[in-house]
Amino acid sequence: MKIRLRHSLLAVLITGSSVWSSTALTGSPAAQDESKHWFHGATGLIEEVRDATRRFQDVSMATAEGYGAFLGCVSGPQEGAMGIHFVNGGLVEDGVLNAEQPEVLIYEPRNSGRLQFVAVEYIVIAADWDAVNPTPPSLLGQVFHYSGSPNRYGLPPFYSLHAWAWKRNPHGAFVDWNPKVSCEEYAPEAP
Repeated sequence: MKIRLRHSLLAVLITGSSVWSSTALTGSPAAQDESKHWFHGATGLIEEVRDATRRFQDVSMATAEGYGAFLGCVSGPQEGAMGIHFVNGGLVEDGVLNAEQPEVLIYEPRNSGRLQFVAVEYIVIAADWDAVNPTPPSLLGQVFHYSGSPNRYGLPPFYSLHAWAWKRNPHGAFVDWNPKVSCEEYAPEAP
């Protein structure tokens, strides 16, 4: 069952909120190589995420597949950041979770306007999920976090799960905030 969501912020998610210049569209080869060192031997959801999202190292692939930048760069309340969220509103709105199709791709702003792919986030609106499922969502054994409303994103209550598949998070692969990610290099595009 698909529930039609009537929330102005979701409309922004569906259409994307900004376009990046072509110079910001690819992560550096050094940043991509950095992710290989800690990943060796990872299994489960992280391995599946890497296999399914490798093409999104280039942000132009994300935008071509319906992802759009949302809310600028998200910094942590105490330590670290998440980065710039590229959201596919159609995937958020469908009420379905699929490990191979994350609703959000997350990039860290780097020097010279480049974006480094660091993580994905799975999101499902709680009312959509709860209408057809008796328990909170999980993917390959990883249970989602619940966020009520009001929240900093202006969304109705939702479930989410971050998967730091492209940049190591010393606090864990499924923790929201990564102390190795920074928004210091973020320079928003002029309107």
